[in-house]
Amino acid sequence: MKTLNLGILAHVDAGKTSLTERLLHDVGVTDQLGSVDAGSTRTDTLALERQRGITIRSAVVSFVLDDVTVNLIDTPGHPDFIAEVERVLGVLDGAVLVISAVEGVQPQTRVLMRTLRRLRIPTLIFINKVDRAGADPERVVRAVAEKLTETVVAMGSVAAAGTRGVHCTPYGPADVAFTERLLDLLAGQDDVLLADWVADTSSLSYPRLRRALATRTGRAVVQPVFAGSAITGAGVDALIAGITELLPTVQGDADAPVSGTVFAIERGPAGEKIALVRLFAGTIRVRDRVRVGAADPVLVTAVRVVAHGTDVVASAVEAGHIVRLWGLTDARIGDPVGVPPERAGADRHFAPPTLETVVEPARSADRVALHAALIQLAEQDPLINLRQDDRQHEISVSLYGEVQKEVIQATLADDFGVRVTFRETSTVHVERVCGVGAAVEVIAVAPNPFLATVGLRVAPASAGAGVSFRLGVELGSMPPAFFAAVEDTVRRTLRQGLHGWEIPDCEVTMTHAGYWARQSHSHGTFDKSMSSTAGDFRNLTPLVLMTALARAGTRVHEPVHRFRLEVPGDVLGTLLPALTRLDAVPTDTTGQGTSYLVSGEIPAGLVHALERRLPALTRGEGVLETQFDSYRPVRGPAPVRARWDNNPLDRKEYLLAVARRVGGR
Repeated sequence: MKTLNLGILAHVDAGKTSLTERLLHDVGVTDQLGSVDAGSTRTDTLALERQRGITIRSAVVSFVLDDVTVNLIDTPGHPDFIAEVERVLGVLDGAVLVISAVEGVQPQTRVLMRTLRRLRIPTLIFINKVDRAGADPERVVRAVAEKLTETVVAMGSVAAAGTRGVHCTPYGPADVAFTERLLDLLAGQDDVLLADWVADTSSLSYPRLRRALATRTGRAVVQPVFAGSAITGAGVDALIAGITELLPTVQGDADAPVSGTVFAIERGPAGEKIALVRLFAGTIRVRDRVRVGAADPVLVTAVRVVAHGTDVVASAVEAGHIVRLWGLTDARIGDPVGVPPERAGADRHFAPPTLETVVEPARSADRVALHAALIQLAEQDPLINLRQDDRQHEISVSLYGEVQKEVIQATLADDFGVRVTFRETSTVHVERVCGVGAAVEVIAVAPNPFLATVGLRVAPASAGAGVSFRLGVELGSMPPAFFAAVEDTVRRTLRQGLHGWEIPDCEVTMTHAGYWARQSHSHGTFDKSMSSTAGDFRNLTPLVLMTALARAGTRVHEPVHRFRLEVPGDVLGTLLPALTRLDAVPTDTTGQGTSYLVSGEIPAGLVHALERRLPALTRGEGVLETQFDSYRPVRGPAPVRARWDNNPLDRKEYLLAVARRVGGR
């Protein structure tokens, strides 16, 4: 059977989970419509989700439409949980982007649509809440075309919008204005269609236009727009028909080598790890051994396939499906299963967290339990970037916002029995390499205490390029394990630069390499004092790399958000000086009738302060949109971050510590 892995995405409170519940009800999965307000939804299973009425973790349910199995993935809408959305994108065949007919296009809507288009994920747009007072679906369609994508086409009309008697009617072949708009849109993208239309307009039948619309939608170059109400059900039947007609399905090769991606990690009732996997190719059976990441193959002990609104025990699962696997004890989010697929589940689509805070247990006796609990949370959300400072006995996590902090606090208390407090949230900076620097330590040459020769050269890389490691020596000059140890240590060491911040973009070249081959005494006893090991390279590499970085120099950069601020015209005179005091830089001010639209950039660490002050500055009438834009050099003294991994800055102090650790050798 063909499958469609469908994501439901939206800005918070657009009605995404309500739409999921309506779809499940209308296709017969559930007998009773779940309610977000009542805490009875099928996909919001966490107690915290039901209490707060928001989606925190992505959830998967399944149903059958005609001959297609639809795996529906409900994702969080709040920007603090954008990491959940990121992990889902790599496994989607299509998406429904939900927009409120009242609030319209919102900041998160822009971020999501931009990402869907960049990844070329086929997308339908659903304008929800047309029954609510103030609903104006036509205005929202215009805003979508203006702010999100021009290649949209409304698929129906809405009568009595803003009332409980709202009625949604799909367009058909008799709607001349619709067919003309559809033809105009498609002909501009399809040369064959355009030529046929020029030659003979009567040759373009309505079924052919619908087939062309499905083709262009499947290629993610056209986005059909539906409208309705998840609460009343108006217009949802047309959306369901659009899902089956317009979004592409897949039917993977069950006989091919296994290829999949781990996109989520859960814990079972007994604390066992469960890996959620999108299987792109092949077949996985219970008791099969599969390779996860770069580790040795592991035994699959149980399989549950997402099907019929839940997941069911299975002896095997074939390509195209989403499956829960037991036995993958070392699996991490983003790991490939079997042959790495072309689509990677851990690709970076959104900005990384720009805030961090120290987590402290309410009772010092809970410190070990806190660390264990945070390790489990980090499995489910790797971007919290758990770090521990052994010297200060502090644990730190990265955050997208204050709501995420509150959720972590409640989860630790409710699920693990650990009550915690947080220090004041601070900004996560990055370091960028300024120039080129090199360093080398030679085996058996003081003060190098290790049986290894390592030479490294560092150079800048463009933003977003990542860390590249290259060999400037012959590949056969050392055992592969020693090269692997150097590369792995380089990447780990770059998590903290000269000022303690991560260096995300850098070119590192290994310029020197040397080792002592394995040697034994006359009786065959291995002698570590005469033989190099991977540990020698792992211990020496940080020293060489940090010395090279010190010679190249690094500069600390802070995250910056773009902002759009709509305010009454009479408050502009007091607002602009307040923005300056918050280190915000307005770049454009445009009059819009009696109001002004102010846009510019502001340091990420001051966004929350602007949000707090905005109601007083604008009499509660200001509307603020912000999103991460880039990093800029810090003005003034560079902030220094605690060195969680004790990376060396002072060569003498480091070497003395190393000498003590290796027994004075």
